[in-house]
Amino acid sequence: MEAADFGLLMLRATVGLTVMANGYNKLFGGGRLPGTARWFESMGLRNGWLQARLACTTELGAGLLFALGLLTPLASAGLIGLMVVTILVDHRFNGFFVFRKGEGVEYVTVLAVAAASVAAIGPGTASLDHAFGWDERNGWTSLAIAVVLGVGAAVVQVALFWRNPRKVANT
Repeated sequence: MEAADFGLLMLRATVGLTVMANGYNKLFGGGRLPGTARWFESMGLRNGWLQARLACTTELGAGLLFALGLLTPLASAGLIGLMVVTILVDHRFNGFFVFRKGEGVEYVTVLAVAAASVAAIGPGTASLDHAFGWDERNGWTSLAIAVVLGVGAAVVQVALFWRNPRKVANT
């Protein structure tokens, strides 16, 4: 295995398992799905029960696919979509740095860019895509699939379900 392939494996595993841990926490941690639903509703997402299930399922599913290097452009799209929703709904109001009150956009931006980068570069030879011979479609096409699907899904979700509670409170 080349060093670059090992580097991609480390990146995919770290990002994918981190995202999966967040999904697991939404499902089994603290307030579980009902608590996650209430938290999402407090940020202005309507149908919090649906949003909690969508977020949890996407974090677990896309995170696993990303870590395994399976269907990498679609897994990357899932991660990008999650992070764009998070940026639009919550983190953008808090500046760049994650240590600021409310947490800034730096952490979720890094995850989204890492997912887009892996979509463009490909998952490497230590991946299921490579084992199945599916990694030949890397490059601009994979990047476009990941970014267009991820950002597009996020924009549709936010447009359909989010109402800025800060705006409502000020009117």
